[in-house]
Parts: sequence; C-alpha cells; structure tokens
Amino acid sequence: MADIPEQIVLKRDRDLDGRAWEIWVRRGLFTLLPIVALLGLLNVFGQRPSTTTADATGAASLKLFAPSRVRGGLIYQARFHVTAQRDLKHATLVLSPGWLEGMTLNTVEPSPVSEASNNGRLSLDLGHIPSGASHLLFLQFQTNPTNVGHRDASVTLKDGAQTLLHVHRTITIFP
Repeated sequence: MADIPEQIVLKRDRDLDGRAWEIWVRRGLFTLLPIVALLGLLNVFGQRPSTTTADATGAASLKLFAPSRVRGGLIYQARFHVTAQRDLKHATLVLSPGWLEGMTLNTVEPSPVSEASNNGRLSLDLGHIPSGASHLLFLQFQTNPTNVGHRDASVTLKDGAQTLLHVHRTITIFP
C-alpha cells in the first residue's frame, strides 16, 4: 500500500470529519441542474408562442402569434394575421424598434409591397386588402445571444395615415 501524502489528513479529507455539512451543499447545487431543465420544459424561459388579438370595430382585426419570451440564439417565428372588415387601401404594419433590436430578421414572407422606416420603427406596407379578405405575414427571427432584457414589441396597423389599431406587447430575452 502506498504512503499517504504529507498534505492529506485522513480524518479531514477522507472521513470528512467536521465537514459533513459540505456534502449537502454539493447535493443542493447538483439539484439545481434538473430544476433548471424542468423550468425550461415548463416554458419559463420562453419559446412557446401565444396569440394576441386586437380589433378595430368596422375596420380590421389583427392576430399576432409569437413568443413573448425567448432565449439567446433561439430561432422563432412571428405570424401577423390581418383581417379586413372594410377595404384597406394602404394597409401598413408598423413594428416598434424592439422587434429588431438585438435580433436578426431572417426572412419576411410574403414580401411586403415596401419596407420603410417610420420614425425609427419598421414599416411594412401590405398594400390593398379587400373587405372580408385576410393577409398573413410571417417573420422569422433569431435572437442574438448578447441581447438580454425586456423590449417593446408593439405593433400598429394603419390604413394610409389613419391608425386603425395598436397591440402593445413586450418581449423578454433570457441569456
């Protein structure tokens, strides 16, 4: 049998004499790992989309289907469903800066008629939507890993210069 090194004291290092409480600290810290995984499964850290609906009586309605919590690096989709209750000659979706701040916009389908900056907000011109018709717009994003915090992810639907409705929502980005 090999000799015990000088720095090792068997009572302290092998038998944990006077240090028995430390095993519970290690066990407690190890228990945190499956708890974090369970919280992820319960959607605490985001990704599961939810629907937000707004209605401008007699003009149009908007359904937004997108997650309100995302993690860094996550690829996700936002779906905008505009239903016209009257003719919308120049339907435009105006997205607050939080939609693009620290995000990569991968694709927009179908492509809007035009894109512009509306006082620092992304403006997507959907064109004419006849009464009773719908327009679906899909945007795919990727969250940049360094983007952490709360952002304003509001949406405004306009017909020309007239504001029809506004959906206020926020997005929370986890590391």
